[in-house]
Amino acid sequence: MTTKIYIIEDDEDINELLSYNFKKEGFDVKSFPNGKVAFENIKKDMPDVVVLDLMMPEMDGLEFCKTVKSDDEIKHIPLIMLTAKSTEIDKIVGLELGADDYVTKPFSFRELLARVKAILRRTKNIHFISAKNEYKFGNLRILPDKFEVLVDGKPVNITTTQFKLLMALVNANGKVLSRDYIMEYIWKWDKDVYDRTIDVHIKKLRDILGKYGDCIKTVRGVGYKWECD
Repeated sequence: MTTKIYIIEDDEDINELLSYNFKKEGFDVKSFPNGKVAFENIKKDMPDVVVLDLMMPEMDGLEFCKTVKSDDEIKHIPLIMLTAKSTEIDKIVGLELGADDYVTKPFSFRELLARVKAILRRTKNIHFISAKNEYKFGNLRILPDKFEVLVDGKPVNITTTQFKLLMALVNANGKVLSRDYIMEYIWKWDKDVYDRTIDVHIKKLRDILGKYGDCIKTVRGVGYKWECD
């Protein structure tokens, strides 16, 4: 089956260039000039991955990202943000809003293609290593087969990357997961994933879990572990 990709970019030249190159690589490409138009189409013509610019009129990349990740029907769709801003804060904000990755302009198409393929490998037909059909810690329930997390009976919004990170921690049986292990297990040693990226995902995961976020313990200088009564 052909992989469907959304290109959301208000710069016509960049939009056309990306669309042309992804079509050459065999992708089914749908291009849009802004996030608003793309969002109007996304549920009736769902993509496998979205590449979107950060700075756009009507609905910018951050707003689009936040809106997608707060909708249960489409929150699983991986998002890669393109940004001309190279400051760390812009990247962190994007990740905290649910973006799966980012590429800073200027970039080569080969670099972007590699990122897209890496995300598709992580998210397509993903199987979570699990010893149980359900994990329960107080009023926290984790259902691996359903890709679902419930806190006090209510489902929470969680990305594929965050869920995989949670499963790794829970299945470690109290052992500390080093940063190197997390880097290899989650990101397969993607050269552009740094310690700060791991920290952002851990922080976001703690926020998602609410009071159960405290179950993720930081072991300074080593990594993280799951410790929950």
